[in-house]
Amino acid sequence: MNVLAAGTGGVNGIALAVFIFFFVAVTVMGFLAARWRKAETESLDEWGLGGRSFGTWVTWFLLGGDLYTAYTFVAVPAAIYAAGAAGFFAVPYTILVYPLIFTFLPRLWSVSHKHGYVTTSDFVRGRFGSKGLSLAVAVTGILATMPYIALQLVGIQAVLDVMGVGGGPDTNWFIKDLPLLIAFAVLAAYTYSSGLRAPALIAFVKDGLIYLVIAVAIIYIPIKLGGFDEIFQAADAKFSAANDAAGKPVAGLAPGEAGQWTYATLALGSALALFMYPHSITATLSSKSRDVIRRNTTILPLYSLMLGLLALLGFMAIAAGVKVENGQLAIPQLFENMFPDWFTGVAFAAIGIGALVPAAIMSIAAANLFTRNIYKDFLKPDATAEQETKVSKLVSLLVKVGALAFVLTMDKTVAINFQLLGGIWILQTMPALVGGLFTRWFHRWALLAGWAVGMAYGTLAAYGVASPTQKHFGGSSDEIPGIGEIGYIGLTAFVLNVIVTVVLTFVLRAAKAPDGIDETSPEDYTADAGDPGVIEELPPATAGAAH
Repeated sequence: MNVLAAGTGGVNGIALAVFIFFFVAVTVMGFLAARWRKAETESLDEWGLGGRSFGTWVTWFLLGGDLYTAYTFVAVPAAIYAAGAAGFFAVPYTILVYPLIFTFLPRLWSVSHKHGYVTTSDFVRGRFGSKGLSLAVAVTGILATMPYIALQLVGIQAVLDVMGVGGGPDTNWFIKDLPLLIAFAVLAAYTYSSGLRAPALIAFVKDGLIYLVIAVAIIYIPIKLGGFDEIFQAADAKFSAANDAAGKPVAGLAPGEAGQWTYATLALGSALALFMYPHSITATLSSKSRDVIRRNTTILPLYSLMLGLLALLGFMAIAAGVKVENGQLAIPQLFENMFPDWFTGVAFAAIGIGALVPAAIMSIAAANLFTRNIYKDFLKPDATAEQETKVSKLVSLLVKVGALAFVLTMDKTVAINFQLLGGIWILQTMPALVGGLFTRWFHRWALLAGWAVGMAYGTLAAYGVASPTQKHFGGSSDEIPGIGEIGYIGLTAFVLNVIVTVVLTFVLRAAKAPDGIDETSPEDYTADAGDPGVIEELPPATAGAAH
């Protein structure tokens, strides 16, 4: 017998038991990962990048676990459940992103491997000889990562709510959030202990569960609902009724004319932003060679196929008659209503672990930025490798606390805005990072000025967007100046950033303003710097658990 969501029924004991089983299993794996070919000395290369030695197989699972998160499993289908096809912008953007990264990620890997760069800010400082620009990139990366980790918290919380864990709506907030706090305390503990090796190992379980759940859901649920024809008819009927009541198109099976600019700019802006995030770069730099990066850009689109199928769950929730006030509960509630209790537990475990893996990588990446580009550059330049690692471990714990602040202060009903808000900020680092990989024409001061303009505009514009439940930061789209259409704020801010950077570079070059020292050379960007050893096999103690 299925149990209704929290507040309308009791705890789904069978689903909870299965969920706890998988959670305990990945927790054990997380702590065991500390022994997975661990080096004798502690350094950020070892703790924060897994020794830079992951091969194609591990990197594929790590990047998949890194990029396809609670955003994928909860926020995207929830957006489609609420707004129809507009939520599908996530599918074309994941298709667009891989040809883009094929052009620059191998170059970033080569120069980072040559000079020992751990973060994007390390590269920016070395390329442009500017600690100020490096600091701007580091602060932006940390800031943008906070709402993204918060989105993972929302995913876990949605699962716990539907299982009935934490009590009803009138329950004391501490008691209600206690299971979530326990989950992240465990995450913090094994991340502290094992570094990047923990999420790399757990990603095998996470991706396996997700593919299993999707394969079952895309076949089993449509059969129970009468086929995809019935599903699309039910969704169309819901959106048509909402449009009639509102007097104007607000949602549908295809983006309306009024929403086409929003759809296109969200897709393009998100594609440009995805591999600017610190966690994407961390997973990339952990690989053993540039060829591993190239191979992964060709096989990672398999996840885009998975995302397209996942997105359809939003329409299935409508056809199944799921009614929730918080859209983030739609897919967990769909699973509980449609699956047997034991498989509901498996599906919930996939969502929960699908949030833990990227949250771990994100906190590690943000901590590395603080340690290398704030602590070492400005506070303790003579820090040893062991001191760097210790500080990074501690900061990885603080980053998770910062993410909790986003969850407690922002509107969780449209959690996809957490990711889009981070995208507004992180996109402003693209001229320095990607531009620097191909040319040094941009002046460091112009890049800093462009970044400041983009950040200021993007933050103020996003602050001014209201939602039905939140006065500020209620969305990520606003009117595009000079065009009059509604578009993604991040892309508008990026265009302003580039214009300011280009204009000021001409001015500064004409004024012969001093350049910083470039510590890189052209051959650094194309060389495959050797093979330090491959982490390609699972450790014997956990191989059975991963399969």
